Amino acid sequence: MDRDAIEEMFQALGPVTIKRMFGGKGIYHQGRILALEVSDEILLKADETSAPDFEAAGCRQWFYEGKQGKPVKMPYWSIPDDAFDDPDEMAQWVRRAYQAALRAK
Repeated sequence: MDRDAIEEMFQALGPVTIKRMFGGKGIYHQGRILALEVSDEILLKADETSAPDFEAAGCRQWFYEGKQGKPVKMPYWSIPDDAFDDPDEMAQWVRRAYQAALRAK
C-alpha cells in the first residue's frame, strides 16, 4: 500500500507518520504507533478493551510463529472488509486503534 492510500485511510485522525520496520511499515499518530502494514495488509492496534470488537467483526489477530513453532499473538488485528467501502466506518476503526495506542504503556 502506498503512502497516499495509507494517509487517506487514517485521515479521520489527522496526519500520520509512516516508518519502515520489520519488513513492513509502522503507522504513527502523534508519536504513538496505531497500525502496521505487513505483507500489504494494514493491521490496527487493539488491546483488552477493543480486541473483543475486532473479534466480533470477524477480524483476524496477527501472529507469527515463535520458537518451537508456537504462535505468538500480537496486538494487531485486520480491518473489517466493510470499512474499506465506508469512510465513516473506517474512521471508527482507526479511532479505536488510536485509543488502544493511548492506553498502551
